Amino acid sequence: MARQHLPLRAVAARVIHAVSEGQSLSDALPPALAQVSDEERSQLQAFCFGTCRWYHRLQAELQTRLHKPLRKGDRIVVPLLLVALFQLRHSGQADYAIVNETVEACRSLGKPHLAGLVNAILRAAQRDGEPEPASDAAALSHPEWMVEKLRHNWPDHWQAALEANNVQGPMTLRVNRRQISRDDYLQQLAESGIQAQATRFATQGIQLEKPCGVDQLPGFDEGRVSVQDEAAQLCTQLLDLAPGQRVLDACAAPGGKTCAMLEAVEGLEMVALDQSDHRLNRVRENLDRLGLNAQLAAADAADLDNWWDGQPFDRILLDVPCSGSGVIRRHPDIKLLRREQDIAGLAQVQLNLLERLWSTLKPGGRLVYATCSVFPQENHRIIQRFMKAHEEAALTLPEDLAWGLDTGAGRQLFPETGSHDGFFYACLTRMDDQAANRTPTS
Repeated sequence: MARQHLPLRAVAARVIHAVSEGQSLSDALPPALAQVSDEERSQLQAFCFGTCRWYHRLQAELQTRLHKPLRKGDRIVVPLLLVALFQLRHSGQADYAIVNETVEACRSLGKPHLAGLVNAILRAAQRDGEPEPASDAAALSHPEWMVEKLRHNWPDHWQAALEANNVQGPMTLRVNRRQISRDDYLQQLAESGIQAQATRFATQGIQLEKPCGVDQLPGFDEGRVSVQDEAAQLCTQLLDLAPGQRVLDACAAPGGKTCAMLEAVEGLEMVALDQSDHRLNRVRENLDRLGLNAQLAAADAADLDNWWDGQPFDRILLDVPCSGSGVIRRHPDIKLLRREQDIAGLAQVQLNLLERLWSTLKPGGRLVYATCSVFPQENHRIIQRFMKAHEEAALTLPEDLAWGLDTGAGRQLFPETGSHDGFFYACLTRMDDQAANRTPTS
């Protein structure tokens, strides 16, 4: 893409506009980064992530200041003003610079007739300060439906979870035990001047005090460590892996859990699926960096005829597509992209995947169901629905776990400031001796 000589705030406004129209930050941001100088890229990323994180609170303020709706052709000014309000409320930059540079960005976007309005709104915002939010949704900067759903489902946890969503998650590593112990790698980090500590629950996890580039991590290119949140690392501790087992990682991309399992136990026969061949490239890259091997297939995990060879699995990790409501702090655009009506559709996909893959599990085999969601509709209610239809399924999650909330059908982790993401896990064991000969249902 040819570089467009637009002010930084104008580029950021276009990204936020694209997200508000339904495009993810992961799709909208990379081409925008190519439009700015190397020195401006980290700032552009901060503008875009920060504005998405505080979008609903900023929008509530803007509505009190923008008294008439703009014409359709002028609406690019709205995300421009949101970016500026984010800076006024959350950056250390001088207010006068924010105002002046935003007015210039308005002109560069072909809206010189609105420069006076932009100036007046931002001068008033500078002078008056931020107004008191009129609702919990505005104060906590989440869509109202999400606030109400969490308040209803988790009356003792909803507010802390939403507050944690507004704080950037820590950078967490997974140590490759095949190459080095966690204690030894902590020592290498200390010698490199990187402050870190062992994670509370994941046995191979290390949390950095401050994020850094992976090029600064000792031995990253050689596969000594990977970046992975602590909650996501817990799957290997639940699967009870052993050499020689045939293991399926369904919905595997980008491959963090695939690699974590292969690091944990040598001699696994690993099959990793993902619906997207493009996303499987990430799995290949991670396997290559770590010196690991797996059989990869681009297929819909529920479409058994297209990928399953009929040989049952000892272990299955089913990390299903979900709302991502437990990882909003890392993907704040979820607040803009996800809709309440999405949850029912996702739940149907999740239950269907569980039903289909259950038929590929050996008698005595274990399936770990996982999501990065905090909504019960995607988590323990799926397990409850499944258990009612399958007498041969037994819940086998260890009772002595030190993490998560026991829902009666799995453990729910909520995002915690300075700690792990939100996640859900359930362990199911197939107790019958007929499964190997059973024909999968359609």
